[in-house]
Amino acid sequence: MEGTGSYGAGLSRALNAAGLIVVEVARQDRQAPRRRGKSDPLDAHQAAVAVLAGTDTAIPKSGDGAVESMRILLAERRSAAKARAQAMNQIHALLITAPELVRQAFRALSGRRLVTTLAKTRPGAIASPDPEVVARQTLRRFAVRHLTMQAEIDQIEQQLELLVRQVNPTLLSLSGVHPASTLLITAGDNPERLGTRASFAALAGVAPIPASSGQRTRHRLSRGGNRHANAALHRIVLLRMRHRGPRTMAYFERRRAEQLTDRDIMRCLKRHVANEVYAALLNPATNNPAGRELRDRRQTIGIPISVLAATLGVPHQRLRRLEIGTRADPDLEARATAVLEGINPPLAA
Repeated sequence: MEGTGSYGAGLSRALNAAGLIVVEVARQDRQAPRRRGKSDPLDAHQAAVAVLAGTDTAIPKSGDGAVESMRILLAERRSAAKARAQAMNQIHALLITAPELVRQAFRALSGRRLVTTLAKTRPGAIASPDPEVVARQTLRRFAVRHLTMQAEIDQIEQQLELLVRQVNPTLLSLSGVHPASTLLITAGDNPERLGTRASFAALAGVAPIPASSGQRTRHRLSRGGNRHANAALHRIVLLRMRHRGPRTMAYFERRRAEQLTDRDIMRCLKRHVANEVYAALLNPATNNPAGRELRDRRQTIGIPISVLAATLGVPHQRLRRLEIGTRADPDLEARATAVLEGINPPLAA
């Protein structure tokens, strides 16, 4: 399939639920349509050739768990943050051109204090041709919009933190990993689809790219991959440097002695952090007795995992991840427990 993360998301989930293996085909090279032309049969043939050859293919995100909820919340947060910043910019722009009495009233204020003060003003709701009254009314509406967006962002961040703690508490235990939701969204609900640490590094845009020439051997930063994940890894490295972590500073000193620049050292550190994150993504919880108890109860009753998954209406891979402890899913755990409690185990002969 193409576009499993956009228009093909619903079909991809339906095929996964039916037990079929879905492979995502990357968009073909731009030069191919120029050489052979473009049509739906030609595109389908090119996709089939790519799958058979094993090139430009990947296992898509399942999009059926709590990480998909994080993706939705994070998209909402980004739009709310843009609206908040736009409201603040409009406040500053209006204060520059507002009548002098309005400028004098709020000239000494800035930031959160300015917004709070403007929201508490009472310019009245009566329509007036006076520019001073209209400016005060508009400033108050901008401030209220800013506070509303801030309240939405705070609520979204609370939801995101709760979901991250439920899905992968191990990731939060790593030093400096504050943007955990971004990294979880990058890997998806099925992080095991990323077979190696190198594949996750390439996905996050921290895989070293050879840039050697002649007798000089070097690597450069990758310009590909998920740029949000790349920025998250960059912030983790900056936080570790700011707090002067012993391992980070020792690594810096050792690589500086090898005549590496700070830019190259940052690139190497981002790759090491990506390796730590990859290990945490595959091992989200060190101890998950609930999943083992659920599996033992199911096996005691004698119900195959595929039958229980079909009863719950979820892919059997999702239920398997819960049972083996690689993914915490409280909602699915409660539903599966309720189904198993309603089934009496067979009597011993």
